[in-house]
Amino acid sequence: MKSVIFAAAIASAAAFAPATTGKASTELRAFESELGAQPPLGFYDPLGFLDNADQETFDRLRYVELKHGRISQLAFLGQIVTRNGIHLPGDIDYEGNSFASFPNGLAAINGPDSISSAGLLQILGFIAFLEIRVMTDVTGESEFRGDFRNGFDFGWNKQSEEWKLQKRAVELNQGRAAMMGILGLMVHEQLGGSVPIVGQL
Repeated sequence: MKSVIFAAAIASAAAFAPATTGKASTELRAFESELGAQPPLGFYDPLGFLDNADQETFDRLRYVELKHGRISQLAFLGQIVTRNGIHLPGDIDYEGNSFASFPNGLAAINGPDSISSAGLLQILGFIAFLEIRVMTDVTGESEFRGDFRNGFDFGWNKQSEEWKLQKRAVELNQGRAAMMGILGLMVHEQLGGSVPIVGQL
C-alpha cells in the first residue's frame, strides 16, 4: 500500500516539473491546410496514416471519413427516433409483424427477437443498391469526392467558395461527432442502463 501511495506522489510531482521543449519543426505536413484540419484538434493523425501519403490517398481517406460520418448521422438519428417510440406504420413482413414489434438498436438485427434473415438480406440488398447506383457521382460533374448532387443544384452553385468550404467543414465535424455518438450508444446498449435523451437501452 505504501508503494502505491509513493508512486502516486511521484507521478503527481512529475506533473509540475518543467516540460522539455524539443526543436521546433520547420517541416510543414502536406495536409495541415486541408479542409478538416480545424479547431480544436487541428491536423490530427495519431496513427500516422498520412505520413507517406500522396494527395490521392488523402482524398480517398477523406471520402471514407465523409461517408462514415453521413452513415453515423443517420444511425444516431435512427436510434433517437426509434427509442422515442416512433416507428414506420404497418407490417414489416407478410406474417403480420409490425415495425414496432422488433427491438431497437443492435437487438433488431442480433438477438432473440431480431428481424428474420430474409428481412436482413433485403436491407443489405437495399444498402448495396444505394451504394452502387445512388450514392455515387453519376454525372461525373462533382466538385469534390462525396458530392452526390448529380445534376440537382439545391442552391449550392449560387454560394461563395468560402461558404461552401464552411459548410463542408461543418458536415465533417458533425460526422465525426456522430461517429463517436453512435459508437457510444452501441457500447451503452451492450452494457445496459439508461442514457439521457435516448432513455433505456
